[in-house]
Amino acid sequence: MTSARRSVVSSLLLIVPALWLGLVLALSFIETPLKFTVEGMQLPVALGLGRLVFTASNIAGFVLLAAITALALIPPRRGRGVLAVVGGLWVVLLVQVLAIRPPLNARSDIIVAGGDPGDSPLHVLYAGADGVIAVLLVVLIVLGMRVPFDSLRSLRDRESSGA
Repeated sequence: MTSARRSVVSSLLLIVPALWLGLVLALSFIETPLKFTVEGMQLPVALGLGRLVFTASNIAGFVLLAAITALALIPPRRGRGVLAVVGGLWVVLLVQVLAIRPPLNARSDIIVAGGDPGDSPLHVLYAGADGVIAVLLVVLIVLGMRVPFDSLRSLRDRESSGA
């Protein structure tokens, strides 16, 4: 692989996780809480909007994670830390979508129908999963930054040795 291509892959391994991190932070920790403070926003409307936003966010997460996975598997081999973080992202995203979202959707259906589903920790679990995703993305970005810095150090060492 040429150094230019390697540089593009390394750059994308920083950009794509940063893009997903921005999406998670903006939607989960800014938009969602603010939505429930809008004057005149009725709870069924807010819940319906939240369902649409998080469905779109989950789809984007899967697309971005697929891209991250493909980039991480392109030679040169990434360290085990990168692969472990990517694996962790898959686990958390799948748990969030397959185990937490369906009961949350059922709860919102009950509320929209005028019922009271009672208290539940599901919203906290969903936000916690988003928090774990955010932390893993930061770790992935930090690990990805090591590659360009290692390349710069290698280039500097070659220049200083006169090679």
